[in-house]
Amino acid sequence: MAKLEQNEIDEALQDLDDWQQNGEEISKEFSFADFSLAMEFVNHVAGAAQAADHHPDIDIRYDKVKLALSTHSEGGLTKKDVELARKIEEMMA
Repeated sequence: MAKLEQNEIDEALQDLDDWQQNGEEISKEFSFADFSLAMEFVNHVAGAAQAADHHPDIDIRYDKVKLALSTHSEGGLTKKDVELARKIEEMMA
């Protein structure tokens, strides 16, 4: 799968609230009422990631979860990253 061009990344980020590009990844921090809800969210993300065969980096800090997406095999951002970010946003709606 080909890496996205910068204009494609910029366009995708317009539709992904609060996702930010950090070099060759996109990331977002999510906040929850408590640890239990944060872990419930992580489990839902894990299911979506497994189904997509594309796995984010996940940092859990009590009630905050930071997700970072990048296609390591391609050395940067691809459609897989954008699609998983959109799926995660749908889960939050």
